[in-house]
Amino acid sequence: MTKQALEKAIFAGGCFWCMVEPFDEQPGIEQVVSGYTGGGKPNPTYEEVCTNTTGHREAVEITYNPTIFPYQRLLEIFWQQIDPTDPGGQFHDRGESYKTAIYYTNDEQKRLAEQSKQNLEESGMFSDPIVTDILPAKPFYPAEEEHQDYYKKQNFHYKMYKKGSGRADFIKRNWGKHYSKEELKERLTPIQYHVTQENGTERPFDNEYWSNDEEGIYVDIVSGEPLFSTTDQYDAGCGWPSFTKPLNRNRIAEKLDTSHGMRRIEVRSDEADSHLGHVFDDGPIDKGGMRYCINSAALRFIPKHKLKEEGLEEYLALFE
Repeated sequence: MTKQALEKAIFAGGCFWCMVEPFDEQPGIEQVVSGYTGGGKPNPTYEEVCTNTTGHREAVEITYNPTIFPYQRLLEIFWQQIDPTDPGGQFHDRGESYKTAIYYTNDEQKRLAEQSKQNLEESGMFSDPIVTDILPAKPFYPAEEEHQDYYKKQNFHYKMYKKGSGRADFIKRNWGKHYSKEELKERLTPIQYHVTQENGTERPFDNEYWSNDEEGIYVDIVSGEPLFSTTDQYDAGCGWPSFTKPLNRNRIAEKLDTSHGMRRIEVRSDEADSHLGHVFDDGPIDKGGMRYCINSAALRFIPKHKLKEEGLEEYLALFE
């Protein structure tokens, strides 16, 4: 990949801590930097921007490969992180520095941003007007080091903040997928329902993907969210599909499981909250040492040659 192939996108979505995680670790995204833009003062500090007197807004600058992850997909993700009807900030963060904006770097980005805003307005998802600004990009100044990748460095505090600010509940309420038990019982097989909704476990060596050797990715059987790739799958000898890592750590949740008199770390999907399996620290050392032991019944396999057909062509880059 040449540097010429990479482009930059800049989004302001309120607190920049919460705008890194959704874009990070996506295929084709090279870097996500927290910073400040839109104002006139060069190299502002966090304290200066927080006074709401510099004209800057907290923002993220995303370096991405548009041939793998197109700008339209970035826009989709952006809208799903914010309250686009809030003219005075985001959630409990108020003032100019927390107002939302899309900063376009060229005419094509401007066109796509304006079209996506119009589509959202016409969708009827929100009764109030969509007030997110679409503005020409101005100089972007990276924030202090302690603000970079905050969701990784201070994960517990980050999650508490995202929940306490009201952002997490807003996203789930407005953008999350909701499924009734009746719908899932009709759509899923008995073992799929038992595993994903009742924290069940299928039989080892007697499940669909434990010995799969075809290239592709696995998505949540309930929601379709991408979870694992065969590039990270290996034979752990346990009889269930095993992976050294998820496709994107932001799409899974890990929780302490004390059932059956044991202490284990349960793995669940973030969007659908499906039970997937467990993660152990006995995986290949050269791959990070983790083993994600996952039930086949919680997954749907999409072979490499069908990724584009399913709208997941960005994951083709995994197999190049």
